[in-house]
Amino acid sequence: MLVLLLSLLGLALAKSTKLVMSWKNPGYASGKKFDRVLALGLSDKTAIRADFEDALAAQLAQAGVTAIAGNTILLRPESTQLDLNYLKMQIREHKIDAVVVSRLIKVEKKVTYIPGGPSISPFPYYTTFYGYYRVVYPVVYSPDYLREEKKVRIETNLYSTASPDGDLVWTGVTDTFNPSNVDKTIKALVKLVVKQMQSEGAL
Repeated sequence: MLVLLLSLLGLALAKSTKLVMSWKNPGYASGKKFDRVLALGLSDKTAIRADFEDALAAQLAQAGVTAIAGNTILLRPESTQLDLNYLKMQIREHKIDAVVVSRLIKVEKKVTYIPGGPSISPFPYYTTFYGYYRVVYPVVYSPDYLREEKKVRIETNLYSTASPDGDLVWTGVTDTFNPSNVDKTIKALVKLVVKQMQSEGAL
């Protein structure tokens, strides 16, 4: 039972999302809080991108800002690059003063060989011979197997649109381990990065 619990705990931890690094631009000084923020995802997968932007906008709204999901104002057919002039025009027309943008940096896969071995019930059985014999005799051997681990790294940046080119205010990198459910992974990611931006005073 203990072995099983440890295995389940390991799987639970393996599916977590954690912050690798974050940085707030010390050169950016503004006492004004952002009012209208664009939630943007850079991906060629339309459905996943839209789900991400919706989730990010919802999380930003919980942080107290007016958030606009990119898919609601930007026309971006799949596998088509967004025109920069069109993007600038939409940002101006919708009076957006900041952009939170995320992109996939890399995906790493690691395969680990796990050797088999005996599995014995973890409770005292040495006190009597028959108790010892009953537990030790039917020792169960688990087979060898391969364990595949997947790590997805995402970069998230916050830009102010006050300047013509947009100034970097905050950046963060997250790792998600063994993501199995896209919706849960997205929710965990956006919750983490928005919370971190708030804690560092970037939002």
